[in-house]
Amino acid sequence: MHPGRPFRRVGEWREDHLGDRDLTRWPSAVGVALVRVTAWLLDLLARLLPDRLRSRLSDRDLPWLVLVVTAVAGGALAVLATVASAELYDGVEEREGLSVLDRPVVEWVVTWRTPGLDDAVTAYTDLGSTRFMVPLVLVAAALLWWWWRRPTPAILIAIAAAGSLLMTVVGKHLVGRVRPPQDLAVPPYETSPSFPSGHTLNSWVLWILIGYLVAVRTTSRRLTVLAPALACLLALAMGLSRVYLGHHWLTDVLVGWTLGTAWLAVLVTGHRLALTVRRWTGGGPDQDEVEQPAA
Repeated sequence: MHPGRPFRRVGEWREDHLGDRDLTRWPSAVGVALVRVTAWLLDLLARLLPDRLRSRLSDRDLPWLVLVVTAVAGGALAVLATVASAELYDGVEEREGLSVLDRPVVEWVVTWRTPGLDDAVTAYTDLGSTRFMVPLVLVAAALLWWWWRRPTPAILIAIAAAGSLLMTVVGKHLVGRVRPPQDLAVPPYETSPSFPSGHTLNSWVLWILIGYLVAVRTTSRRLTVLAPALACLLALAMGLSRVYLGHHWLTDVLVGWTLGTAWLAVLVTGHRLALTVRRWTGGGPDQDEVEQPAA
C-alpha cells in the first residue's frame, strides 16, 4: 500500500488488515507460491468451465470459492495429520516416550487440588462442553456477523467448528485411549476416549479464531493485540484445566493444541487468499495497487 493511500473500510472498521499488516500482502516465498497457484487455478477454472456455468459464476463468488476450496483441501490434510498423530502416539506409547510423563504429571497436579479450586476449574472447563460451547459460539458468530455487516465470520466459524469436530471424532475413534483412572480425577467423570482432548482442540480453534476476527475488524490497536492474546490465554487455560481435573492426559492436550494450530493456519490462510482474490476482482481496497500475479 502506498503511503497516504487509505484502505477500504465498511463503516468505521477495516477488514483487510491486522494491525498495520496488510493481509493481502504475501512477503514470504511460500505465500507468493500460494497466491500464484490460486491465480493459476482460477484461470484454469475460467477456461475449463462451460460458458453456461461460467456466466453464473460472478467475481463476487470467487473469494468464497477460494475460501471453501482452501478449507476443504486443508481440512483433508488436517484429518491426515490427525491420523498421523494417532499413529505417532501408538509408536510413542510402545517406546514409553513422551507419554511416560502423563501419569506423573496428573499425580503431581493432584497435590495442588483444593475443594474450592476444584469447583472453580470444573465450572471453567464446563464452558468447553457442548452444552455451553455451542450457544457461546453461536452468539459470538451472530455478533460478529452483525459487526462485520457480512457473513464472513459466521462462515469461518462454521468451517472451523466442523473441522475441529471431525479431527476430534477421528482421533478418538482411531486411538480409543482410556482416560486417567477415576482415583486421579475430579467428578463428574467422563468415559469417552481420551485422545485427543476435544475441549482443548475445539476451544483452541474457535476462541482464537474469534480473537482473530475481532482483531481484523477493529481499528483499535489495543484491541488488535488484546483480543487474540486473551483468546489464547482462555484456550490455554481450557487445556490445562483438563489435566488439572484428571479428565485427560498431558499428551491428549498437547496434541489438541498442535492439531488446532494447524487447522487455524489453514483457516487464516484461506481467509487471506479470499481477501486477495477479492482485491483482484475489485471488491477490496485500492485495486489499482494490487496486481494479479502471472500464472
